[in-house]
Amino acid sequence: MIWTRAWQPLLMASLAVGINTLAVEAKAGLLTPLLQWIRPTLEQRLAGECQRLAKEAVDRIDTSTLPLGELVAELDEAVGPPCRELARPASECLIREASRSGRELGIFSELISGRVGDDTQVVVQRCLASLLGLPAAGLQDLPFDDLMLRLRR
Repeated sequence: MIWTRAWQPLLMASLAVGINTLAVEAKAGLLTPLLQWIRPTLEQRLAGECQRLAKEAVDRIDTSTLPLGELVAELDEAVGPPCRELARPASECLIREASRSGRELGIFSELISGRVGDDTQVVVQRCLASLLGLPAAGLQDLPFDDLMLRLRR
């Protein structure tokens, strides 16, 4: 092929697309080490949320006819280990799906600010789908609030 000025725009466009594609691929996974670094904190928050949900479930039980006073008092000891065991694979899944979806920066900023934003919602839905054996976008059409309500039941 002979290099002519006519080929220059096509070559520049191809080069621009290639560089842009490389930049997107390079960004995905770039913050994974940082998310891995804060994983222990994430696991603690997940375990705490698990324990809180367990307490809410027990609080809804009518204890007037059941001798649950001692059980409720020992709930933290009974629920703590299983919640911590669930927190580890859940945090690993959240980090993995954040990396796969390219939403690491959004997740990181939402974790720091202590809020659940769009990035966190997408990653949680992807992670739940993964844990349930569904395609990554399997729960995408289900509103996040509805999904959380169904999980709490």
